[in-house]
Amino acid sequence: MAQAARWGIVSRNVATLVEGPRVTRHEIQPLTPDQARALLTSIRGNRLEALVTVAVSLGLRRGEALGLRWDALDLEGKLLHVRASLQRVDKRWYLVEPKSARSRRTVALPDVAVSALRTHRVRQLEERLAAGSRWRDSGFVFSTRIGTPLEPSNVTKAFKALLGRAGVPQIRFHDLRHTAATFLLAQGVDVRTIMETLGHSQISLTLNTYSHVLPSLQRDAAQRMDAMLGGC
Repeated sequence: MAQAARWGIVSRNVATLVEGPRVTRHEIQPLTPDQARALLTSIRGNRLEALVTVAVSLGLRRGEALGLRWDALDLEGKLLHVRASLQRVDKRWYLVEPKSARSRRTVALPDVAVSALRTHRVRQLEERLAAGSRWRDSGFVFSTRIGTPLEPSNVTKAFKALLGRAGVPQIRFHDLRHTAATFLLAQGVDVRTIMETLGHSQISLTLNTYSHVLPSLQRDAAQRMDAMLGGC
């Protein structure tokens, strides 16, 4: 509409007269370190172990994780390349470009994720042999027992069951992304590195999203400064 007004196609941009709807923000519910460890311990050997481990250690979006292909992984170099996101439109699966240019990124894999992915690859190869001619070679890291993409709603349902079995709070799968960011902040990782790991388009988005974590970090910084200058 703004461009049409500049071109003279319309006399005014009536969209500027409309008040935008209030955005409802979900309360962030990250797991504590003890809860995260309890979850990972509880799901050891489960088909979703690697998916949950990658989500909680790297903060991938659900679509990014489900759209991950083996050719985007370098387990020897401990690198993961986020190149696309899996979306379902009209009952068909599509790999689409990430949300922004920064969402297309390369992140370092922690050893806990590398180990889970190696185990997962062996399991998937076993499932491929068991499936025989029914196997669909999609190249997805996280797939069904016949190689097709995982249905997000089924992942959500299975994830809820895993949380209950582990005895940890019922959170959204997306809250694993918040958990990863909170853990990185708590360990003193600089905000720009966290922004790049999460694929945020702007550092202000990272700061605004995780502002609830920053006060405790600021207190820690003040205590560190006291430790350095307290003897003056």
